[in-house]
Amino acid sequence: MEKKAYIRQPIVAVLGHVDHGKTTLLDYIRHSTVAAREAGAITQHIGATEVPIEVISQVCGNLLNNKKFTIPGLLFIDTPGHHAFTTLRARGGALADIAILVVDIKDGIMPQSVETLKILRRFRTPFIVAANKIDDIPGWQTHQGSFTQRLKSQGKKTQDIFEKHLYDIIGDLFTHGFKTDRYDRVTDFKKNVAIIPISAKTGEGIPELLMIVIGLAQRFLEKRLSIERGPAEGTVLEVKEERGLGATIDVIIYNGIIQSGDDIIVGGKQQPVVTRVRALLKPKPLDEIRDPSEKFDNIDELGAAAGVKIAAPGLEHVFAGATLRVADDNVEETLGRLREDLKVDIKLADEGVILKGDAIGSLEGLASELGDIPIRKAEVGDVSHRDVVEAQTNAHPLHRVLLGFNVKISPEILEEAHTGGVKVITDKIVYHIVQEYQEWRNTKKRELEEEQREDIIHPGMALFLPNCTFRVSKPAVIGVRILAGEIRTGEKLIRDDGKRVGEIKSIQSEKETLSRAIQGQEVAIAIENITVGRHIKPEQILFVDLPEKMARKLLNHDLTSDERDVLDKLVKIKRQENKLWGL
Repeated sequence: MEKKAYIRQPIVAVLGHVDHGKTTLLDYIRHSTVAAREAGAITQHIGATEVPIEVISQVCGNLLNNKKFTIPGLLFIDTPGHHAFTTLRARGGALADIAILVVDIKDGIMPQSVETLKILRRFRTPFIVAANKIDDIPGWQTHQGSFTQRLKSQGKKTQDIFEKHLYDIIGDLFTHGFKTDRYDRVTDFKKNVAIIPISAKTGEGIPELLMIVIGLAQRFLEKRLSIERGPAEGTVLEVKEERGLGATIDVIIYNGIIQSGDDIIVGGKQQPVVTRVRALLKPKPLDEIRDPSEKFDNIDELGAAAGVKIAAPGLEHVFAGATLRVADDNVEETLGRLREDLKVDIKLADEGVILKGDAIGSLEGLASELGDIPIRKAEVGDVSHRDVVEAQTNAHPLHRVLLGFNVKISPEILEEAHTGGVKVITDKIVYHIVQEYQEWRNTKKRELEEEQREDIIHPGMALFLPNCTFRVSKPAVIGVRILAGEIRTGEKLIRDDGKRVGEIKSIQSEKETLSRAIQGQEVAIAIENITVGRHIKPEQILFVDLPEKMARKLLNHDLTSDERDVLDKLVKIKRQENKLWGL
């Protein structure tokens, strides 16, 4: 296939929090362009909408001042939410050339928007903010003219409400590291993110939105958009069963040309799928879509950037987010390049959590949010028995975790994980997974520290209280106040001169038997093999007698300042007899 450079249309991802108006915006753009075009001027693809430059010029009108563009139009990715962005990648980067973050002007930056901002920063993708639903601001009236003129036409109270909401968004975005301003106030689009107030319902502001997108693409992305007419490269949006066709894939072609009958190589769940294109399917124009059985037209050839449905044998083994390549003369070489594309860019450790995701981009996004948490395995696909077994074999309890983004887990495997002590967290939002994992990790860490404390003899220091001798001997029962650390039944005590006292047989407080007493408590203790007056006297200080090996361990342990002070005193007492004690 001849390789000849040409300018493709930029791929525009529409992202944002649920219910903030992403779909409504795309619907309005489609209907706006349908109204403005002649028949066939706009093509609606599966998962994507192409808007030719002629249609954009008609919608924008005088805003473009008859400016000529080399870019042929815009391709909007029509997949809901930030999930599209984590799933869609090309050669390790973002598939989208530019993004629109849709924000409800009243709600501002919500959790899913925050997650989207992190993804945009990670991929270094330029974006603009569509501050949607201005028509919901009390008293807002739709007027003609520039935005400044339209804002001045509103009542004073309405203007004040609008400005407050706008500056709330500007402030929130600043806390996340982005300098932003209303689009008509931005002088340097490389340094500041433009905010375009819009109503996806009435269409107000959408001409300005399209103007900014096409202008930024023309000015800053033309070099990236210059591609060759060679074998196609693409990314799978979805894998679907279609009546009469079997398994099909919805694909964004971002480079080159694909033809019916081409041999293609696509990322599979177990291994790359090598197959031949049986059909390239493109929907009829939007206003003719009725019955799904009449939805698609067969085409012979398609060039980037475009969305298309592909029918071919073996596609049921493909996963969303996989790379597609048209095989050139050397299939093995193409296979090699595809395997490189399918490598997950995550550093793996011998010990760590298990990650499962619906796409490579999802895994990389989740791994990025986990920060320094070690990862043992990161794979595309639903949770399997083997995943649970691998999580179980982690030596550290904090690593016996399985995190899944937008994947399935059967009740049987979930029960197996629960029985085997593996924590499973799955969700369709990375933010929720990471938040739940951090909460679980913190709780588990406290539990492990508590268990560790139970296994350690801790330093303890107690005062034999005056007038608190309840029994002189067999066993001696005395009242003590714990001055620092703790004491437990079964522990041996010594005096401050190093003389051994005896073993604590029991601890009581107000007739309740305790296993231990901590700093500040006053309790009665029974001590075997001593007599009050001969071995101990009131107002003496008693110490927990630590074995030397335990004392050595505690010297490197995380103790409180009071426990550390008691340990230092004990070491000093012991070294009166053995100068090397505890070393």
